[in-house]
Amino acid sequence: MDYLRKRTARIRNNFNIHEASGSLGDLGTFLPLMISLAIAGQINLTSTLWFAGIWNIVSGLFFQVPMCVQPMKSIAAVVLASNMTMSENMAAGIGVGAFVLGLGVTRTINLVGNYVPIAVVRGIQLGTGFSLMETAYKLVKGLSWQMSAVNDQWADNFVWVFLGFLFVFSCYNTRVPTAILLFLLGVIFAFVTMYAGSKTNLPRPQIGGYYPNTVVHPSSEDFRIGFVNAGLGQIPLTLLNSVVGLCALIDDLFPDKHAGIMDISISVGIMNLVQCWFGAMPVCHGAGGLSGQYRFGARSEVSVILLGMGKLLLGILFGSSLIGVLNAFPKSILAVLLFTSSLELAYAAHAVIAGETDEEKKKEKWVVMLVTAGVLVSFGNAGIGFVAGMLAAILLALQRLGFRRWCQELVACIKAIPQNWKNQRNYATGHMLPTSTLSEESTAKHTDPMIVPSSATTSSSAHSLDDPSVPHDSRPK
Repeated sequence: MDYLRKRTARIRNNFNIHEASGSLGDLGTFLPLMISLAIAGQINLTSTLWFAGIWNIVSGLFFQVPMCVQPMKSIAAVVLASNMTMSENMAAGIGVGAFVLGLGVTRTINLVGNYVPIAVVRGIQLGTGFSLMETAYKLVKGLSWQMSAVNDQWADNFVWVFLGFLFVFSCYNTRVPTAILLFLLGVIFAFVTMYAGSKTNLPRPQIGGYYPNTVVHPSSEDFRIGFVNAGLGQIPLTLLNSVVGLCALIDDLFPDKHAGIMDISISVGIMNLVQCWFGAMPVCHGAGGLSGQYRFGARSEVSVILLGMGKLLLGILFGSSLIGVLNAFPKSILAVLLFTSSLELAYAAHAVIAGETDEEKKKEKWVVMLVTAGVLVSFGNAGIGFVAGMLAAILLALQRLGFRRWCQELVACIKAIPQNWKNQRNYATGHMLPTSTLSEESTAKHTDPMIVPSSATTSSSAHSLDDPSVPHDSRPK
């Protein structure tokens, strides 16, 4: 009872207009993909709103941070480009969910988090931020500067992009709820164009009692096509940005709310293994959504609880009939929201040299981060960016340490695998944390401590992992 009173008091104390504004910070990525997939019949919109709302609420209560629920972007892009069926889309989501869940349950995900250099993680964040900026541009590149009534250009053009940009950045360092104001403006424009403009042919929302009434049974052929063609490309993006990168961002923004890398991977797996059988859009958590919600005012789980309740309510009352309103929402406003969110994610990369005093290693980390980000943006693939960053980290470490020392450190790193399989990294400090059971980690969150490594569980090999291409030469002996 005491725990419930504390949690209730925390939610009540954080219930304000800024949390409501922050809850809308990730709509720039969520809405365009959801609308496109729903129009193409590749997801069930009612199921997507129901489950996305439920996961928002559950993940907010568990992690106690603005833990977003976003589309699996790589899967969505391939599904749309290849005109896949709903069953193939769901098969891809189920396959990725099962893979990520397996890594989390077996603790193998800890090895991914511990042996990927900090600079590569920051490079993934920086590159993903730039990629989302590019996506924001693609949303509006077909618009014009004209404010005419032809095709309702007055409601969606570069003028609104410019005005939205000025509005957001004139209030950038204030507590003005810019996201909620822009969202309300977009909703007004959408209804005006639907009922009095050129989009009167769009389906109008109808109130009723909607529920997930689609059950998908993917065949072996659906798994072969969906998982192989769309799912495999999503795995590195999910592991690096939605799990490892997200853990790093949470440690940056909420140092007293460390999220276990196992918990996040298990959460991603469970979400998709449950919802995809009902035609809901494959989803994951993500650093981009968290950064967007934080930028627009979210500072606690209240923001995603509000967002989840809103999605669930819309799913129950309107369901798939909302497709017309969502399709009429101005792309200019979505682009401004998305650009601002991506900027916050890219800015997190500045912590790449936090705590580093050696100038040579500072330069090395910057180079690895920029290589990772540059290749990711150039190829549009997080997996290729990851491989390039890891190769750069290994080759630069070879030059710094020399071949003999590098081999010695590599052997030490391999010997440390059992320890690193059990422990996970705190990205704010670079130290290692002992992995506990889910119930123990939940208890730790509930007492709200600042999680710090204990001397009993922090080994010399654990300290060596801020550059896991090899354990670096400052490692305690």
